[in-house]
Amino acid sequence: MAKRIVEVFTAGCYLCNNAVQQVKEQACQNCEVVVYDLNKKCETKECETKAKEYGIETIPAVAVNGQLANCCSNRGIDFEVLKNAGLGK
Repeated sequence: MAKRIVEVFTAGCYLCNNAVQQVKEQACQNCEVVVYDLNKKCETKECETKAKEYGIETIPAVAVNGQLANCCSNRGIDFEVLKNAGLGK
């Protein structure tokens, strides 16, 4: 059976580190967990390329077998909401 690739994208912060820990704790023997710290960057720039490819807008974020998990999508900053809250006024 092929291993399931679980990619965790972080910024090395406290919240990200907790997410990494939880993913690792819940991973099974069929899961290979790969952690990309976007602050540290990758020598091959693979982490940045994958983050763009997956459409990651906020972190922590998790992709399983090359697909961004639903819980991690569509969560980028909404500037219209911020403007309505008073940003720039």
